[in-house]
Amino acid sequence: MWSRRTIRAAAGRAGRAGPATGGPARSGSCPAQQHPTATQTAERGCAAAADGDSMAFVTDRLSALDASFLYLQDRTTPMHVGSVLVFEPAEGFSYEGLVSLVSNRIAFVPRYRQRVRQLPGRILPPVWVTDDNFDVTYHVRRSALPRPGTSEQLEEFVARVQSRQLDLSRPLWELYLVDGLQDGRFAIVTKTHVSLVDGINAIDIGQILVDRDVEAEPSAPVGTARGGGDLDMFVASALDFARRPVRVLDVARSGLAGVTTEAVKVAGRGASVAGYVAGNIVRSAARPAPSSPLNQEVGAHRRFAMVSTDLADYQQIRRVAGERGEPVSVNDVVLATVTGALRGWLLARGAVVSTGQTVRALVPLSVLSETARDGDTVTQQSQREHIGEEVMPTFVDLPVGEARPMMRLHQIAFAMQQQLDAGHPVGARSLSGIAGFAPPTLHSLGARLGSAMSRRMFNLVITNVPGPQRALSAAGASLVASYPVIPLVKGQALAIGLTSYNGRVDFGLNADRDAMVDIELLGQCIVDALDELLDE
Repeated sequence: MWSRRTIRAAAGRAGRAGPATGGPARSGSCPAQQHPTATQTAERGCAAAADGDSMAFVTDRLSALDASFLYLQDRTTPMHVGSVLVFEPAEGFSYEGLVSLVSNRIAFVPRYRQRVRQLPGRILPPVWVTDDNFDVTYHVRRSALPRPGTSEQLEEFVARVQSRQLDLSRPLWELYLVDGLQDGRFAIVTKTHVSLVDGINAIDIGQILVDRDVEAEPSAPVGTARGGGDLDMFVASALDFARRPVRVLDVARSGLAGVTTEAVKVAGRGASVAGYVAGNIVRSAARPAPSSPLNQEVGAHRRFAMVSTDLADYQQIRRVAGERGEPVSVNDVVLATVTGALRGWLLARGAVVSTGQTVRALVPLSVLSETARDGDTVTQQSQREHIGEEVMPTFVDLPVGEARPMMRLHQIAFAMQQQLDAGHPVGARSLSGIAGFAPPTLHSLGARLGSAMSRRMFNLVITNVPGPQRALSAAGASLVASYPVIPLVKGQALAIGLTSYNGRVDFGLNADRDAMVDIELLGQCIVDALDELLDE
């Protein structure tokens, strides 16, 4: 549940990470003074502003990794992550009410009122600037399915909406209210660019939209980036670089080493985690992912499928395996289910599946940073406070060539445990206890990691985020289901995201429209593979 204390704490995190710019600060006061948690950088910026430096807050730059997401995307690989939130009907819920709700919530995340400004020649990184012409009704849109709208019609709507790139001249997010679903239900479909959601300066729009009870006043922003002329912006950025030469070296180094180096920085800031991540990437790069029908040229259009299962089934399989002396996690059972589904899908296609054949998956995991650990003591509170600071890539060879379901589970559990021993994974209970509805943000962080890695290292991305096991709502409407939409990268025709929420595990299958004409078959194979594990 979002509360004043929770939202102010989130604003404090943004302040610690760097200037989270937004609307103008209150006259006669310095934002850093209004927010004791602001960084020394913000304090120096206030001092500079007091001395007449009008460019103090102009250079809120994108990181090299964030900028790469903008440069690498094209019409076939838009770099935004999405979610499909399905709600029960609620009396009084309206488009106008949704616009008001969104306007209230994004006041706490100023990044949603900023756009990206490219500098001349692209010699320096682009910067975030306040969109002086921000129009919330442009971003919050309304659509409808012919009543009674089916799941298949909603899937087709999502596929078409998610295929379109975001307008880079505006803040990088969109939200659609979709009326007309069966039983009076409606859906909210979100799109947020992966360069916007880093878990620190900004969280996904879906996280701040859904809660139980919110009524608070927005905190004052930590500075304001205003868009001057090209020459002014260029000079301000150049001066900022000159003041901080170390930053120049960091950018140069990232440009030479490539995006993978930046992924290591994002994935592990702590020495132990970073060392493990680097080693894991080197080992995976030395052993490229096996060939797979999943790796094909990606077009501009998508197919999307939604699959719902019961969390109790995964928990039962975990319990039975534990009674047999084979401790496994729910995440292991999920990966075993996906493995069985891929095996069934390949066989249904008539593909030859040999013993020992694998499909390599990139499975991002949220891990604890060094600052979140006090010796060997890790509390749920410390986990929740530092979630989003580090996301660790794990590469798992899914044994699709193994015919026995429980043996597949055993092999996956063993492989995952080997990788987890090197890190400090955040527990599912802590992940599900984050304020608001955190899965959209955590899926976004996973998508960022997948987009940053070389596609030669893995065949597909699988993000699995545990959500709260209690009912949530938005403006009085109860949330029924949440389906993630993970973006595709070049050469990969499928991405799988799943969220557990209130006793359900909901899969979102995002696929290339031409390469995966049978995406519905893969969805049915997920249900069948889960049944196989239950039968054993």
